[in-house]
Amino acid sequence: MDRITTAVARGLLPPLLEESYMSDQNVGSAMRAVVFTDFGGPEVLVPTTVPRPEPLPTEVLVRVHAAGINPLDLRTRAGFPTPARAALGTGPHILGWDVSGTVVGIGPGEFLYAPGDEVFGLLWLPRPAGAYAQYVTAPSRQFARKPASIDHDHAAALPLAGLTALQSLTDIAQLDGGERVLIHAAGGGVGHLAVQMAKHLGAHVIATATAGKHDWLRALGADEVIDYRATPFEEATGNIDVVLDLVGIAQPDTATRSLTVLKPGGLFLGVAPGRPAGFTEAAAAAGVHVAPEPLVEPDGHGLQKIARLVEAGALAVHLDKVFPLDAAADAHTYAETGARGKTVLRVI
Repeated sequence: MDRITTAVARGLLPPLLEESYMSDQNVGSAMRAVVFTDFGGPEVLVPTTVPRPEPLPTEVLVRVHAAGINPLDLRTRAGFPTPARAALGTGPHILGWDVSGTVVGIGPGEFLYAPGDEVFGLLWLPRPAGAYAQYVTAPSRQFARKPASIDHDHAAALPLAGLTALQSLTDIAQLDGGERVLIHAAGGGVGHLAVQMAKHLGAHVIATATAGKHDWLRALGADEVIDYRATPFEEATGNIDVVLDLVGIAQPDTATRSLTVLKPGGLFLGVAPGRPAGFTEAAAAAGVHVAPEPLVEPDGHGLQKIARLVEAGALAVHLDKVFPLDAAADAHTYAETGARGKTVLRVI
């Protein structure tokens, strides 16, 4: 008698969950996935059939309902030197680290979840997680229970972007209320979540974004919004405690100009990769601190915090567009145009 059957016999799990577990365990070993073998444009992403993974000890097997798309996916596919690319190894590769789905199997020693539980997670980063597929496996503690108030599409949009914002603002910046926080690229996937989290943490939030996003960002909690195309942000604000730069190499002068608005002892936190030459020396001369470039980590406890914020109505992820799994190439093309909020692949 296996662990699940024993649990059902003891009344710890309903029989329907046993049936779900057994039916998924006994299906064929193949699954649908999107792979690529060469780096390049979105056209390198090809739908195909690959072997289905099986859970190792302390892991869960999750049937994926939706997978989130992030800038990391786009840069890794294109061949830029990301930490994820360095961990890829030999191909073919399956992209994606954000998932939301249903537990259908468990490995030995796993006790947090049972078949039928709905979960979401950021998996394995920077190692490959294979989220653009019908099934994934990962340690159970890289997941959290999906917020009941949102669907799988929205849940899949949350993990990487939400944990990036949470870890940046709490673990690194250590906001405790009253700080003046400037968020660059506030209308993006991480940015619009960071605005809400910073506001929830008691900060005065200043956001830079194009004019068309201003009303939306104010509704999310931004106290001030600056159209960086019309007004240099350094002329519109100052006395900043924390700058969260989500622009990076796309506009490298943003980092240098941010030093002029930080108060002495303030913190520059650049999440997006890329800083101009001489930036560290310029920051030292300005008397401000520069945090090392962070890489978001899988964190089930952090996801639980995010889920609580969602359930409390303090955090909402904006879903820009949803594509079917086999249209991953089209989804990447769309995401590269600068979508508002998040783009997601619907797997089932």
